[in-house]
Amino acid sequence: MLKSQSFEVTLADKQSIILPKEPIKDFIKWDHKRIRVLASFEAKKIEFYAALKKDKTGLYRIYFSKAKQKELGLFTNDYFQLQVFEDLSKYGVEMSEELEAVLLSDDEAYTIFENLTPGRQRSIIYTVSRYKSAQMCVDKALLIVSNLKRGIRDPKLWLKTN
Repeated sequence: MLKSQSFEVTLADKQSIILPKEPIKDFIKWDHKRIRVLASFEAKKIEFYAALKKDKTGLYRIYFSKAKQKELGLFTNDYFQLQVFEDLSKYGVEMSEELEAVLLSDDEAYTIFENLTPGRQRSIIYTVSRYKSAQMCVDKALLIVSNLKRGIRDPKLWLKTN
């Protein structure tokens, strides 16, 4: 598995980090679009998946949400450590057990899900995983699957009931 050494970064703007090219040179060389990231600050660590994006100026960035910043206890000018790993997940993010169970119990829904673009698949995974309760995750997964089977492909309508 491809992984970088740990390196120091700071926030580039309110919600992104510029990654120095040297530690991620192998990810660039092998054209990795998705990565797994370990961020640490003081005694806190978080792990998440991110898109490795090259901006107009040739710099490589990842999105780093306010929620992740808060979870680490970061402020604008803080320096913290990152380590980047090859994303070996099937969808570019870990799927919740609840969504996986719903999809595996319904062949038609699974086929529709597998034929969506990777971005739409991740969007569904994120939508379901944002709920804390396992039962709520199952309920939302069932609703999304029902809407997908009805032909609804617009993410804004996935959580709408009839």
